[in-house]
Amino acid sequence: MSLLAVKDLSVSFVTRNGTLQAVQSVSLDVRENALTAIIGESGSGKSVLCYALLGLIPTPPGRIDGGEAWFAGQNLLTLSQRELRRVRGAQIGMIFQDPMTSLNPFLRIGEQLTEPLLLHTSLSKKQARARSIELLEEVGLQEPEQAMLAYPFEFSGGMRQRVMIAMALINEPKLLIADEPTTALDVTIQAQILELIKSLQASRGIGVLFISHDLAVVAEIADEILVMEKGLAVESGRAQTVLQRPEHPYTKKLLASVPNGAPQNYEAKTSELLRVTGLKTWFYSNDRTQPVRAVNDVTFSINKREVLGLVGESGSGKSTLGRSLLRLVKITAGAINFDGIDIDRINKTDLKVLRRRMQMIFQDPYSSLNPRMTVFDTLAEPLLLHNLVDRCDVGKAVRTLMDNVGLASAFAKKYPHEFSGGQRQRIAIGRAIATKPEFIVADEPVSALDVTIQAQILKLLAELKEEYGITMLFVSHDLAVIRQISDRVAVMFAGQLEEIGPTKTVFDHPQSTYTRNLLESIPAR
Repeated sequence: MSLLAVKDLSVSFVTRNGTLQAVQSVSLDVRENALTAIIGESGSGKSVLCYALLGLIPTPPGRIDGGEAWFAGQNLLTLSQRELRRVRGAQIGMIFQDPMTSLNPFLRIGEQLTEPLLLHTSLSKKQARARSIELLEEVGLQEPEQAMLAYPFEFSGGMRQRVMIAMALINEPKLLIADEPTTALDVTIQAQILELIKSLQASRGIGVLFISHDLAVVAEIADEILVMEKGLAVESGRAQTVLQRPEHPYTKKLLASVPNGAPQNYEAKTSELLRVTGLKTWFYSNDRTQPVRAVNDVTFSINKREVLGLVGESGSGKSTLGRSLLRLVKITAGAINFDGIDIDRINKTDLKVLRRRMQMIFQDPYSSLNPRMTVFDTLAEPLLLHNLVDRCDVGKAVRTLMDNVGLASAFAKKYPHEFSGGQRQRIAIGRAIATKPEFIVADEPVSALDVTIQAQILKLLAELKEEYGITMLFVSHDLAVIRQISDRVAVMFAGQLEEIGPTKTVFDHPQSTYTRNLLESIPAR
């Protein structure tokens, strides 16, 4: 039985350059106890379609040009905002793509979780709190009672996403719209969330409209698939048929971009660039009796021109380890030796010189790029800061950088908000390689990108590694990406290294139980 029936939906936006048709006459059905997945590149109209159903398109500049969306006997597109508020959060739950911008930074997690329960049900505050704690535990958040007292900024990206999922499910809606719900999650938690969604479908008969760029996830969970390109529905049908026997060239292009390269045989390199010994990075808080041991007694080394992949669940300490190596956070104990230099002992002047040789690609380019700086200014800054070019030559150097990372020189005067996620990541990579560093920490550089852009960025990083001889610590929760790009893999759990070795060895013959669990959680394995 059809739960949601969308017919000929069209959405457009009025821009300075005219009218942009974001969604063009798209139709789809979501059945009870079934999952319909929408796939396509960034800008294909996936999220706009779903936001339009719930009245979340800003008007102006957006407008619904036509169509119908029938749910529970009513056309969602004709409801007033007041009527939609009674539907949103109660009958239709929404998991937004970016939890950091969707969660209220001024409210504790507990206040935000209990709000929809108090608004749409007759539960008391005590009952709402108990239900919230229960659901936080159900979506895999450790210490749920402590989490209720925290603010969003105190959580990792994956932990914030789990909170968003709990908020969407808390009223047991009939329809769940999930916009990239597992993008920021590691494979084990991703597997738990997918299993949770499946169990909710089975027990409560809910329908799910699932947006994702992760085709492996879609292959595992979807009943129906709709493929979108530039606002158009180019292919649809049963999931198995679309994925195994695609008809449209665009669908074939998406499937061909999925990382599936086998790791190359590892050749040990004798020249060591970085050695980490007994590293501890602990965080202390006034309301905790014990410190958070984010990195706890970690020892490893990276050889020149090597890519060491670092994997592990959210909260395992991966990002903190990467930041510790560049002295972006203060370490508690241990030693970091880079090409004979003790990083923790050098003064600020020497550290500035060292920054030229060690760079970082941050996880979220939108928050790591200065919104007030153009692309030109962003790329010129490290060149001028380290006196790598004269001011009269900086234009030529910036154009060369933009060419290296695949950005048109016409974009030089644009700001970060004017770019797609993939383009912003290219800017961030350009900034990182501007000083021609010897070592880069890449923290989830492709986690939020669709498969075609992801493939381009991975190819770009591989080419830059060969051209400049870059050594890299590549942090990711995507094991398919790690398998393709890494020479060796380190597995991290609860602040410690569980296992480290050549990529092929770790994937084919894992020694740690935790590593085996990670590998078994890969979707559509």
